Amino acid sequence: MHLNEFEKFLRSVDLIGYREKYRPIKIVEMDLPKEIQAINLLYKVYWSKKEFLSFDKFYGQYLKEYGADIKKFQEKTGMCENCFSKGLPARIYRTWASIITQIHAGYVAESVFGEGTVAMSGELDHRGADFQVIYKGEILNYQVKKKSFSGEVRRGKGGVKTKIKGEFIDINYEVPSSDYFENPKKKDGKYKLPYKRFQNNKELKRFSNGFVVFTPYAFERKKKEIDKFLK
Repeated sequence: MHLNEFEKFLRSVDLIGYREKYRPIKIVEMDLPKEIQAINLLYKVYWSKKEFLSFDKFYGQYLKEYGADIKKFQEKTGMCENCFSKGLPARIYRTWASIITQIHAGYVAESVFGEGTVAMSGELDHRGADFQVIYKGEILNYQVKKKSFSGEVRRGKGGVKTKIKGEFIDINYEVPSSDYFENPKKKDGKYKLPYKRFQNNKELKRFSNGFVVFTPYAFERKKKEIDKFLK
């Protein structure tokens, strides 16, 4: 049920509009102190409370909860208030888009392993797991590995894998640029390789607004493996 609601929410996001608005803005690119990072609030809103807010509403809540600390940090950086206020939503949007994709993966995993099998939090994230599945006594720590088609890893927490119990499993999030979906064929009529690779990837699917998300296939094989072993 939650998966269907969350997918309906993701399909409603004006992803192209947000990208055009925020992609050129890279003013606030320094490391943010823990006190104003959005990650804990993202898990609280979209996972724990199941409130599927638009980015604008989420950002309003973020400012409300962290406003005082945000102001302190802005003053500490010496950046002008207008510049900081312009750059911060662009920075938070990039985190938002990344984490809600990850949270969707948690909902997909829950639809496969069963209600109550998935845990997700800022603490787990800090300790190396984007989300954790506990199924038939087995602990599975999933990490979403975002890669370009050149193989470059864009996100990962490989250095902290020993901090929690369980098996670590990487699920690869490889997405060609939107250009390949708008113009998938070469001049000779054949499909371009990145588009073809994506279409053949059973673990990922793309919504019409451009959101790319994981499918149940990414988790079904592991469930079958455990079911077979514990028969």
